[in-house]
Amino acid sequence: MGNIGIWQLLIVAVIVVLLFGTKKLRNMGGDLGSAVKGFKNAISDDKNDDKNKEESDKKEQASESIADKSAVEQKSTVKEKDQA
Repeated sequence: MGNIGIWQLLIVAVIVVLLFGTKKLRNMGGDLGSAVKGFKNAISDDKNDDKNKEESDKKEQASESIADKSAVEQKSTVKEKDQA
């Protein structure tokens, strides 16, 4: 009872074409396609931004650890000089 057959779909398609016309349907399809494309681009941009942020955070952590190591080395050198 709830099954929609091919004939019902064809009848609905013909009615839609008669109501809206092919030109308007073509424009609506193009608008829908560009909206989907824009959505996909926005999603991929967000993913790229997240990856770039993670990479920059890793670089910051690496530079901080290098700075910490050099500070520790400088302190130990100063202590050795003071003891001598």
